[in-house]
Amino acid sequence: MLGLSIACLLFATSCKKVLDINDNPNAPTEASITPNLILPAVLHNTATQVATGYEFTARWMGYWARSGSFGPVVEEETYNITATFNWGVAQWRTWYGILYDVHIVEQKAIASGEDFYRGIAKILKAIGFMYLVDSYNNVPYSKAFDLASNVLPGYDNGRDIYADLLNQLDEAVTLIENTVVGNNYGISEADVMFGGNKLRWQQLANTQKLKMIIRQSELDGFSPPAEIAEITANGKGFIPAGMSANVQPGYMKDNNKQNPYWNSHKLTFTDDETDPYNRANNYLLNLYRNNDDIRYMYVFEPAVSPIGGNIYYGYDYGTTATNNPLAANSSAVAGIGLAKSPTQPQWLFTSVESMFLQAEAIQRGWLSGDPQSAYQNAVRESFVWLNVGGNEAQAILEANLYLTSRHAIANWMFAQNDLQRLELIVTQRYLALVGINNFEAWADYRRLCVPNVPLSIAPNKAANIPVRLRYPQDEYNFNSANVAAQGNPNPLTSRVFWDN
Repeated sequence: MLGLSIACLLFATSCKKVLDINDNPNAPTEASITPNLILPAVLHNTATQVATGYEFTARWMGYWARSGSFGPVVEEETYNITATFNWGVAQWRTWYGILYDVHIVEQKAIASGEDFYRGIAKILKAIGFMYLVDSYNNVPYSKAFDLASNVLPGYDNGRDIYADLLNQLDEAVTLIENTVVGNNYGISEADVMFGGNKLRWQQLANTQKLKMIIRQSELDGFSPPAEIAEITANGKGFIPAGMSANVQPGYMKDNNKQNPYWNSHKLTFTDDETDPYNRANNYLLNLYRNNDDIRYMYVFEPAVSPIGGNIYYGYDYGTTATNNPLAANSSAVAGIGLAKSPTQPQWLFTSVESMFLQAEAIQRGWLSGDPQSAYQNAVRESFVWLNVGGNEAQAILEANLYLTSRHAIANWMFAQNDLQRLELIVTQRYLALVGINNFEAWADYRRLCVPNVPLSIAPNKAANIPVRLRYPQDEYNFNSANVAAQGNPNPLTSRVFWDN
């Protein structure tokens, strides 16, 4: 049941000590819970979810595949998703746990008049609820955390949630603009992402809003120019090159204190491999290699024990072959461009994603600028972010060679019309966000059918990749009337509102 599960999560998530940065974690009281105590955990948990919570979309979207050391996962690989699908249940529980903490931050900030914290909460709420709507469509929103009156909350329409979140982001920019930083107790220490920098939070709000506007690009009746005008009017811009939204509460090589991506996909604090399951998918690996795109060496690892000279080895998604090379013979997903160290900051929203969003908006005529330059700068940012070649200058050189190659997947000059240019931008975003934000590939695939990702080769697979998740079994067990009112949507055919 949503209300009860969130209530149980309150002290498990918001008041738990995260990397030794919170005060008095073991005996919290209502009076002692203040925004500065909750925010570090919220930021850490949000970044962790964005970066590591969407393995299943990486596999559906041709990024990753199951290594030869493991047998088939029938439900996922055949697309026959049920209410007990582990990843679906995890998305629901994790996001509502985080969002309850965000709700507490906002309520405490309202009570104390700390508008910076209040604005931050609105931005994080927009991020979390966007992922929920994008996965389930209609979800509990307006009454989700009114536990006293709505232990069994009803569901809000996904389109209405989006509309409200866009307004919340505008309000966040204004709240942060007008606040006095010093009136927000402990903000510079509690804000383990931007250190209390107002402009950086406003740019994140604008970029998040741009993402949600682009999500609705194919939706009849939606007016992007009006929403874009509100962003440009505040004059704060978007996340710029080299300025990703990174969380750093003091990650260290210690138990439960490492960088989340490193800890999930590279090594434990005792230097044991953490992810022998996920490996390179042949679709993506070939897309890189066949187009002289050396980024595959930065998002994937060379095999520990290569067979027949196959240093970079991948798998077809859904394979049932029993003679596949094992995990050690294949390419893991913690390449040197992604997993740099156990102490690195954890990205939440990267400059790479921001610049590709801006490039699409410029190509569509929603933002001013030259679409070719915006596209090329976004690709360059991908190479720089991954540290291709070992330094920024070499990364830019490699990116320029790629952008001027004879490959239509890279060179702008091969795109002859607006539709082809849009497809080029989205395809390169697909190639740039591997491991960084796996969810975006699923969103773009549903929105534009780009790229043409191959289906699983598992036997008895459904006709198509799921277009949404099924509501988790907890809701059917404990909030049955409200979830039944949603009409038992089908993961294969019941699209979220922006997916025409």
